[in-house]
Amino acid sequence: MAQSLANNDYYAANTAAGVNSLKTKKSYIDNPLVKPDFSRVIEGYFPKENFVRDMAIKKINTTLCILLGLIVLVSFTSYYFVLATELKLNELSRQTIMLNDENTELQNNLDKLKSFNNVDETMQKNNFLQKADMVIETPEVSVDINPLQKKKSSKVFKWSVGY
Repeated sequence: MAQSLANNDYYAANTAAGVNSLKTKKSYIDNPLVKPDFSRVIEGYFPKENFVRDMAIKKINTTLCILLGLIVLVSFTSYYFVLATELKLNELSRQTIMLNDENTELQNNLDKLKSFNNVDETMQKNNFLQKADMVIETPEVSVDINPLQKKKSSKVFKWSVGY
């Protein structure tokens, strides 16, 4: 009899624990339409995966990656064209500077020639340089080779040294 009382206590304790565990877990008793999965080895609460949400996130990420790739490609292309344009502008700037220097030199030469031309025109207008109409001849003059004697002054200048 003692053993039957011990078995009753064991049974009562296990059923009380079983009722508590049944209340917290969904089982075949709570929902008889769903058959329990006895093939699971590990029991516990595992959230279901939301495949629709994951697929939507994957599509959005793929779309954003493609857009980012296109933006990077467009930026590289535009950078290439900017560099090509800058090189062309630098070449044109260098040629412009060379032409300006050459133009300055040619302008200086032109000014020099104009000044000579102005002087020549002024000389022609005012007839400063005229050719002789006739040549005048003069008779030869005889020159005395002995120079005239200079008069010596009668005043004597005395030099003194010191003060």
